[in-house]
Amino acid sequence: MAKQVTVHDKTFEISIPAEKIRETVNKMAKQIGKDVKGKNPLFLIVLNGSFVFAADLVRQMDFDCEVSFVKLSSYVGTTTTSVVRELIGLDEVLTDRTVIIVEDIIDTGITMASTIGKLQHLQAAEVKLATFLFKPDAFQKDFKIDYIGIEIPNDFIIGYGLDYDGLARNYPDIYKVVQE
Repeated sequence: MAKQVTVHDKTFEISIPAEKIRETVNKMAKQIGKDVKGKNPLFLIVLNGSFVFAADLVRQMDFDCEVSFVKLSSYVGTTTTSVVRELIGLDEVLTDRTVIIVEDIIDTGITMASTIGKLQHLQAAEVKLATFLFKPDAFQKDFKIDYIGIEIPNDFIIGYGLDYDGLARNYPDIYKVVQE
């Protein structure tokens, strides 16, 4: 891909190249697989942003596992809100199951704090959280993130499933906004 792209009214430059993304996902998949093999895990994919990461991750599991999806939203444009909307819900029974939430990015943690609480209320045996990207400077909550791919600064980013008002999810690299 290009070193810079323009999406809507903003210019972005490469922050994480596709090769580093692949290496990171491979490393995460090995660790997660080692930790949950034999536990009949349910991978709970948070849509829309996690779909690319999740597909790359679960294809590397060499054991039976289930995959389900939830759609949550706490963003409008480039900013997060404090309100988490559940747009598509969970159908599976979680009692005594190992659930691995697969998230593309955790910044404030508002969305995940709400989601983890709901899963624990549904009596999951254990809830693990895997995020490809983590913004420690934006994080406002106090919960454990079991698997972190890459820690990044508090930049607005796109690509590898992440979008800016619906565009750029298809880029294989991750781009950060260029400050004007």
